[in-house]
Amino acid sequence: MDLEIEAKIKVDSHDAVRARLKELGAVYLGKARETNRILDRKKTLRKAGCGLRVRQIEVLDGDPGSSSITFKGSVQPSDLKVRSEINVAVDDAEAAARIFEALGFEPFITFEKIRESWQLGDCRIELDEVPLLGTFVEIEGPTEQAVKNTKSELGFDAAKTITQSYVRMLRTVAAAEDTVIRF
Repeated sequence: MDLEIEAKIKVDSHDAVRARLKELGAVYLGKARETNRILDRKKTLRKAGCGLRVRQIEVLDGDPGSSSITFKGSVQPSDLKVRSEINVAVDDAEAAARIFEALGFEPFITFEKIRESWQLGDCRIELDEVPLLGTFVEIEGPTEQAVKNTKSELGFDAAKTITQSYVRMLRTVAAAEDTVIRF
């Protein structure tokens, strides 16, 4: 099982980060609008600290990746966000979501975000714009040290790392346990 190891940092703007990525020779991968459907069945995944996501990608520029199904395990103790992750590319996210719904999973939150993707060494850098939450930088890499080194290269040594998911942050903003959020 793969591990998701990431640092998430809230920023006022992506402009300085984008300039720093270019200065460091990072490779621009692309930009997409993501529709993220978070599914659960009788709150079993949420109670276990896990998640099931069906992500639909609308490419805006380049090749930022494909639609996918992702299972995320519970968060492990760390100053970064570390959790197990199983990710499978799919051609038809709508059909995948319908399959899960036929199996009794229901969407409890659906949200869109704009994501600009970059590659810097072993790490993938995501510049995210999330409605109601703002702008973020996510640094994901193969090891905690790789993520911490890239965080430092980007000038975020003193920046607070957020370990909450966008889902948890949006649920806090919505302040309603089972509200489906659509943008």
